[in-house]
Amino acid sequence: MTSRRIRIDVPALTRVEGEGSLRLEVRDGQLIDLGLSIFEPPRYFEKFLEGRDASEVVDIVARICGICPVAYQISALNALESLAGEPLTDWARSMRRVFYCGEWLQSHALHIHLLALPDFLGFDDAVSMAARHPDAVKRGLRLQGLGNALIKLFGGRSVHPVGARLGGFHHAPSPDDVTAIVEKLKAAQPEARDLTHFCAGLSLPDDPQSFICVALHHPDGYAMESGDIRTSEGLTLKAHQFEQHFHEHHKPDSTALWSDLDGQPYLTGPLARLNLNHAQLPAFLQQRLNEIGLSLPSHNMFHSLLARAIEIEWVLHEAIERLSKYLLPPSAHTPLTLTEGVGYGMSEAPRGLLWHRYALGQDGLIKAARIVPPTSQNQARIEADLHRSLTAFGLDQDAEALRLRAEQVIRNYDPCISCATHFLTLEKHER
Repeated sequence: MTSRRIRIDVPALTRVEGEGSLRLEVRDGQLIDLGLSIFEPPRYFEKFLEGRDASEVVDIVARICGICPVAYQISALNALESLAGEPLTDWARSMRRVFYCGEWLQSHALHIHLLALPDFLGFDDAVSMAARHPDAVKRGLRLQGLGNALIKLFGGRSVHPVGARLGGFHHAPSPDDVTAIVEKLKAAQPEARDLTHFCAGLSLPDDPQSFICVALHHPDGYAMESGDIRTSEGLTLKAHQFEQHFHEHHKPDSTALWSDLDGQPYLTGPLARLNLNHAQLPAFLQQRLNEIGLSLPSHNMFHSLLARAIEIEWVLHEAIERLSKYLLPPSAHTPLTLTEGVGYGMSEAPRGLLWHRYALGQDGLIKAARIVPPTSQNQARIEADLHRSLTAFGLDQDAEALRLRAEQVIRNYDPCISCATHFLTLEKHER
């Protein structure tokens, strides 16, 4: 009998700085123990918000993530604005959607070109890949830069933007600035189309599995900044019903919270969104799905790469459609009066569902806050995926092959910027 124990250390696996490890124990060709341990230091953002004026929340939560600040801002605004009697203007709602398009564009472009492609092209990192595939890296940087420019158009800057506020925005872009960026978005559409075909031409592992999909759904279009929760099991929920079905808990060997849906792991993110909402894509993207032969719903997590490419094409189209009709509004925001109570809000970050809850006092100060990010929601799914995928891959593979496959599986979920590089260090013990 041969017993093999493999330990993989994964620094910064979550969306915040921290450490993680993956442990494997194989006996007689059977995986008898697998644990994904996350060591996430306390960040206290929810406590930071207590005692703050509601108007301060939008800028504080943007600091939670340098890659997805818009997502945190929009979910927070949705929660707090649910306590207002005054509706947002159509202009503010539409331009927030464009603002969000910038975040999806930059995040997806970064992930595909600099974090995921080295896996499938046989390189340790994007720097070494650039020597052989400079055009791919340059394309990724161009698309990411365009996404950042779109965020800056409304946010004032691309990292931790400061342009959003209760009721809308602090500032409305000039028509000339909008026209200039529309031309750049149109020029990027052929590159985005080529990217989708490029990704579809990669040799992606055929790794089907069963999982529950969770994403927002909106009757008027592909859900991003608003909608109701929908699951592949047929469940539909409003934001205030989230805690009735989704639960966070600690594992004994992990300091980060893990989530379940009625006791089951689940997937949130690009592939879940595409599986649940692909019928709402515009006609040219329905045709694209046919061209690349992607049948939906897909149960292969490696198709997350294709989902991100399709969503890049979609956000370019969506931003162009809305900005082409741009008119300078009389005011960029509507003054709001918030009432005492509990507000719930959510949106679709590039990595998946992001849910917020705020208790607001009569004095206009935050009494309590709760934020559930997509990375923590996917952690139980990642562990289940690792168990199934590594078993299917072959536990008799050498340690280096198992390490690489584990990295690829984890990177499908794009859990954070710092973890999605070649980060796993492995110690192999045989006895």
